Amino acid sequence: MNVLLQKWDGGFGLPPFAHIKDEDFLPAFETGLAEGRAAIAEIANGPGTSFAEVIEALEQAGETLDRVAGVFYNLAGADSTDAREALQRDLAPKLSAYSSEITNNKLLYAKIETLWQRRETLGLSPEQLRVLELYRRMFVRSGAALEGEGAARLTEVKARLAVLGTQFSQNLLADERSWFMELSEDDLEGLPGFVIEAARAAGAERGLGPVVTLNRSLIVPFLQFSPRRALRQRAYEAWVARGANGGATDNRGIAAETLALRAERAALLGYEDFASFKLEPEMAKTPQAVRDLLMRVWTPARKKALEDAAVLEAMLHKDGISGPLEAWDWRYYSEQRRKAEHDLDEAVLKPYLSLNAMLGAMFDCATKLFGLQFREIDGPFYHPDVRGWEVTRNGSHIAVFLGDYFARGSKRSGAWCSAMRSQRKLGGAQRPIVVNVCNFAKGDPCLLSYDDARTLFHEFGHALHQMLSDVTYEFISGTSVARDFVELPSQLYEHWLEVPAVLEAHARHVETGAPMPADLLKRLLDAGTYDQGFATVEFLSSALVDLEFHSGPPPADPMQKQAEVLESLGMPRAIRMRHATPQFAHVFSGDGYSSGYYSYMWSEVMDADAFAAFEETGDPFDPETAARLEKFILSAGGSQDAEALYTQFRGKMPGVEALLKGRGLLDA
Repeated sequence: MNVLLQKWDGGFGLPPFAHIKDEDFLPAFETGLAEGRAAIAEIANGPGTSFAEVIEALEQAGETLDRVAGVFYNLAGADSTDAREALQRDLAPKLSAYSSEITNNKLLYAKIETLWQRRETLGLSPEQLRVLELYRRMFVRSGAALEGEGAARLTEVKARLAVLGTQFSQNLLADERSWFMELSEDDLEGLPGFVIEAARAAGAERGLGPVVTLNRSLIVPFLQFSPRRALRQRAYEAWVARGANGGATDNRGIAAETLALRAERAALLGYEDFASFKLEPEMAKTPQAVRDLLMRVWTPARKKALEDAAVLEAMLHKDGISGPLEAWDWRYYSEQRRKAEHDLDEAVLKPYLSLNAMLGAMFDCATKLFGLQFREIDGPFYHPDVRGWEVTRNGSHIAVFLGDYFARGSKRSGAWCSAMRSQRKLGGAQRPIVVNVCNFAKGDPCLLSYDDARTLFHEFGHALHQMLSDVTYEFISGTSVARDFVELPSQLYEHWLEVPAVLEAHARHVETGAPMPADLLKRLLDAGTYDQGFATVEFLSSALVDLEFHSGPPPADPMQKQAEVLESLGMPRAIRMRHATPQFAHVFSGDGYSSGYYSYMWSEVMDADAFAAFEETGDPFDPETAARLEKFILSAGGSQDAEALYTQFRGKMPGVEALLKGRGLLDA
């Protein structure tokens, strides 16, 4: 028997990870697809026309497929194998075709449209009306109203885009996995102990001495601390060349074809361009609204970055190096400046930010805010590095939370949150299984940078959105919200890391147990807006390139278009895009963040204002504000329009001023 198709009767309904074999997945997917097709045919062709017989039946039609996919795609991203990568390539067009079969089913669409036209007479609850509205919108935006050649072509386009997205992601992983730079003992000079330890651990995985890899948690501190400029340049240029090295893993052609097909998809559906299509259901609504927000922030951010660049270039020249400041110099000299101006040495700071200490801080905040309790549970999970916790409140089971925190060659880069199983009430209460994945450099113990700790809190904010979800329909559960709203809970949760009492309680030295000294804590928090010109420019340039890629005709040469956009912005010489086109997985590994990378900043406008709601009470853990946050944001999923949810929480939508103040750019 295929364990993926049997009832998972282990603790909390977790998948039987220890017994799953790669060869189980394909037949399980085939069974799930067959069951789904049969259920859809029964709904479309049967006599049922009520909300329960159509929409609620659709909600439950793909249960086996959802269950298998929830496991597979988590493993494919976090613990890839050759077999899983091959299956991903095989599944991409098949799952796209299955999705198109559903949304192209004219009988099914007709039933949904009839329900929509009769919605005022059906006695539906507000949540049911919302679900009906979103199902209809999904069908229309997927081409359900198209006929003939247009419908057939749209199906082909979506299938090809699915293949390209998978290929882009796998090419990027291959480039990240294959490159490393060996370091001699002399090359370790100037590196703090935690970087040396991480380099030795990365080398040991390859049977070598210390190496630098393209994992962000290793290469960024190397660029910060290595005094050897030639090595910094070599590592940096390899890092930014991912996906653009020629040969089988080059992503530039994939990006060009993807942009052309997205433009065609939008045209088939009657939109001027892909950005107009993509942004219509989001809070921003239009490309111009996004452009206006980003440019309001770009001007002060660029000004601050240029001022900082002049300071860093003077430091470079003082070291006897002629010529301009380069991108591989910025982090090194910025770290030197941070030490000088804030007396803040990351090598001194990191022992107070061990992974275990920051997990304790993260959980403690959730306990104080929402009454959640976390009890560590035993595996086996899908990898030995993974840890798990049962989440309860007042003795009731809320969720299972899995944390997969260490970098490895089988894991794609970055950090993310996903759900192996989402919350719902329809068909019996189902509690979620939520996974946070990060790429911290493995150490014994694991020591985090302050940015790493922010990432930890960020992804857990997404996890809370999943775990505290309290809706009937999985279609609107958890993070199933507008793309430019989904980052609000995650970015908001980062603010609790900045609460002095949190660090006073949890930032303890990994060896002595002593709390972080008060003066070090003050310097850390005072430096909160340090180098925000760089960080903001790095992000905004990526968001603006993404937006312009999808506005107007698609560029034949995305690299040339990228260069034109950056030139028009006056991009500072020594700063590069956070994600250059050939490695821009947010945009090209799927269309989730295409025309949507701006959403982090759109959400930041709200998260700055939302945390101000707590600050205004004088208590960062104010119970009434936390209860309102849970009711209108974290538990509500997509049950209402995002703007309506935020307004119920806060009373009104915010302006951009809180964001500029939070980034230290208001007076720049």
